[in-house]
Amino acid sequence: MENKKEYGERVARHSPASPVIKNCVLAFLIGGGICAVGQLLFFLYNMLSASMEDAYTLVTVSLIFIAVLLTGFGIFDNIAGVAGAGTLVPVTGFANAVVSPAIDTKAEGLVVGVGANIFKVAGPVILFTTLAGTLYGIIEYVMSLFV
Repeated sequence: MENKKEYGERVARHSPASPVIKNCVLAFLIGGGICAVGQLLFFLYNMLSASMEDAYTLVTVSLIFIAVLLTGFGIFDNIAGVAGAGTLVPVTGFANAVVSPAIDTKAEGLVVGVGANIFKVAGPVILFTTLAGTLYGIIEYVMSLFV
């Protein structure tokens, strides 16, 4: 049996080299393109007399809807395959992380399939951001007692 070092060397020899610069450029361009679409939607909603706060909300909802729609049609995964992390940074990546497990397990039923698996990927993110926000709020509150 090989030790970990030998195994690592074997994997390195047989793994194709990753085009890091190309991947970074594609992630930047596609992620930036998603953000540019968001900015254009903001201008559109603002021109349609939405307040600044409402326009921000509408942009977020619109981008989530577009990501869910593209995930449902199997297009988002193709974009993510090219863009890599460029699709993960905006809210679209989070929407994809929620919808993908639901689509993958819909054949198992609404409860055992979709219900049990919908937050499989996004659940830890929701959990730990909620905990971090709560901890931050407690620290802020305690600090305000001494100021």
